[in-house]
Amino acid sequence: MPLLDFTLPATNEPIPEDVCRFITEADRRIERFQDDCRIPGFVPSDYTLAYRVLRDLSASTFARGRQFCEWGSGFGVVTCLAAMLDYDACGIEIEMELVIEARKLAEDFELPVEFVQGSFVPRGAENRVYAAGSYSWFTTDGDHAYDDLGLDMKDLDVVFAYPWPDEEFVTGDLFEWYAGNGAVLGTYHGTDGIRFRRKTAKRRRK
Repeated sequence: MPLLDFTLPATNEPIPEDVCRFITEADRRIERFQDDCRIPGFVPSDYTLAYRVLRDLSASTFARGRQFCEWGSGFGVVTCLAAMLDYDACGIEIEMELVIEARKLAEDFELPVEFVQGSFVPRGAENRVYAAGSYSWFTTDGDHAYDDLGLDMKDLDVVFAYPWPDEEFVTGDLFEWYAGNGAVLGTYHGTDGIRFRRKTAKRRRK
């Protein structure tokens, strides 16, 4: 199988105070934002867990490099946490209101991240998405995101996503077909935690 699951060795080190302060402020802003503006499909993930596992990944040999991208970056919290761990971090989000909030959050904490509005589905992959079924929120509109970032999907070393249940298959499928060898996909699954997979072999195209 081109995508292989792996388990990271966990550490019990406490989360740094500056990271705790950042997460607390991010949670406060998200709560205020959701009181004022509801965006369909936006559900925050477990940011404390995300920081812990990204820190464990950073300390391991599983990731081939430091280029990080969050697919569906929402408020940008996980992308910012990746930057705090010295990843070269960016996020792709379809909702412009969330992109604006993510940029404000990163700017206020002076974090070197980049957020772009658009779809994380790479150009030319639309047929694979449509063939896999129908989705509650998934969209292929805005296929210019990688151009705006100056990146190709094969440049991404670590991808993080929080897919809805009906998006889980297509998220893994896109990564399997278009990511580079050795790239890592982390997906958040609510109470089931975060699943890590690594692309280990080139898939033969039909």
